Amino acid sequence: MPRRSQAEAARTHDAILDRAVTVASTHGLEGLTIGRLATDMRMSKAGVIGHFGSKERLQLEALDRAIDDWRAAVWDPVAHEEPGLPRLLAIARRWSEFLGDCPFPGGCFLTAASFEFDDRPGPVRDRVREALALWLRVLAADARRAGLDDPDQIAFELNTIAMGTNSAVRLQEDPTAARRCRRAMERVLTR
Repeated sequence: MPRRSQAEAARTHDAILDRAVTVASTHGLEGLTIGRLATDMRMSKAGVIGHFGSKERLQLEALDRAIDDWRAAVWDPVAHEEPGLPRLLAIARRWSEFLGDCPFPGGCFLTAASFEFDDRPGPVRDRVREALALWLRVLAADARRAGLDDPDQIAFELNTIAMGTNSAVRLQEDPTAARRCRRAMERVLTR
């Protein structure tokens, strides 16, 4: 019986986390409440909080889940590409496709979290910052391998294009934004 209970607890934890990512995608990580999740999951508040211990832990786990989902959609499919320009061009393709058909109902989760927590010190902001810093280092490393001038600037520009694209897709409802994102990224990489 204990194994079944542990398996059920793990499935419940994952289900709560899936719902938390969906809710936080549209309402922000601060808009993620134990009460809302309890209602959505037809559980008690104590039952929800019991899986995480605190709202902050829930926020961090939701953020990590969203980062994992992003990595699976954007990085994992291109990680095997030849380092340098071939991989950067593949990243531009995957990243723009992700932004144009984002699995998160509120658009790019990390972009939204970066705006939500940019001036709020604490563990959630630190985790957002770490994730973005790692991604910028990955981009700059491939730009360096490609022999591109100022790899840190290349990484900055690619990330800026992606964040702007998220706004164009979500706020402006621009159906051409993902295609334009890819073109803009390719221009940065091939100029």
